[in-house]
Amino acid sequence: MKVTMIIPSYWGRIKSEGWREKDDVYDHPTPLDETGTLGRALKSLSILESKDFNLVVLGISTAQDIQGEVESKISSIIKNEAAKVKTIFFSYSHLDKIHQHLTNHGLEKFIPLLRLSGYSNVRNLCLFSAHLLGSEAAVLIDDDEIFEDPQFMEKAVEFIGKKIQADKVLAVAGYYINPDNDFFLNKEIAPWMTYWNKIDCMNRAFKEIIGKPPRLKETPFVFGGNMVVHRDLFTLVPFDPSVPRGEDIDYLINARMFGFKFYLDNQLSIKHDAPPKTHPTWRKVREDIFRFVFEKSKLEAQEPAPGMKRIAAGDLDPFPGEFLREDLENRIFHSNLMLAVDYLRQDDKRGAMECMNNIYLSKTKAIPEMNSFQNLIQLQKTWKNLMEYFSSEKVRQEVCRQLSIPV
Repeated sequence: MKVTMIIPSYWGRIKSEGWREKDDVYDHPTPLDETGTLGRALKSLSILESKDFNLVVLGISTAQDIQGEVESKISSIIKNEAAKVKTIFFSYSHLDKIHQHLTNHGLEKFIPLLRLSGYSNVRNLCLFSAHLLGSEAAVLIDDDEIFEDPQFMEKAVEFIGKKIQADKVLAVAGYYINPDNDFFLNKEIAPWMTYWNKIDCMNRAFKEIIGKPPRLKETPFVFGGNMVVHRDLFTLVPFDPSVPRGEDIDYLINARMFGFKFYLDNQLSIKHDAPPKTHPTWRKVREDIFRFVFEKSKLEAQEPAPGMKRIAAGDLDPFPGEFLREDLENRIFHSNLMLAVDYLRQDDKRGAMECMNNIYLSKTKAIPEMNSFQNLIQLQKTWKNLMEYFSSEKVRQEVCRQLSIPV
């Protein structure tokens, strides 16, 4: 089986400049004047017993004016930490060549699907990279992770493409081990979380799915930085760029709607040691509001369609299902009200106002303007056509030559 591992790496302006208005927002992009975690991730590849795979490193910038610097920075890290794995670097200059190829062949309609901006678009480039290299399986990893299991790759592909009972396994989810060597979220529970019990909900899901046998079981959640997707799935179902974040679980929902299951392997773990997020609590809650409102709308907009399966919030219990029910509006209102009180106790009027704004946004901008279910159907059709075009060996070889990728 031909396998490609893809690691996206996010970079921002030098630390003294920080984030600017209109820059893309990611959890913790590495400032250009720092070393970041990519080198550490690449170095840890040396522990793997099986290195029979391609490695693609995707370079992502928060701003257009530093894209060249980001490419240079990542290139130097790859050269310094090159593992004994065939490594291919892919970034904006390479994407430009693919866009030019599509333009030359009158296929501009595909260009919006191939972008290095936003989590879902980056994940789609992960899938596209694997397909361009003719791989049967794509292994998605993040650059803030560390390989500690020498047999990680053997486990990653052990079930993919094989039948379990009557179902062919086309998507396998691994999980994260925290720096304290546990898979639970060890975060303090505050009173304002009474109506926003996300941490407790996720830990209950982890206990049930990760912490109990059998080794392989159907899962309602997935970690974007530890997932394996078979070609029979990734050539049919894309990540949805309309979801602002939480693209991994949204992808699972998309797959389920098209009749594909995700299975969690409770032996497929990777150490996750990310830099701390600097966003205030109200902003983190806002990001969750947008993703849950979007996904709830997608569930509610479902209609009978050929080859599609109706998915209910209960099918995704306990997480994210508990946040996709009718009481989501009530949860948003009460949790933000309680969080605002906490901010006022700390004399943080800005924080309290932003909590109130969260309630407002949940009823306005968070609600998709389009029919999110019908949008997914149209997105899927275009993605399928794009993948079919690049299934041609002639096309793939031509593009790989343009990118100086050995074929």
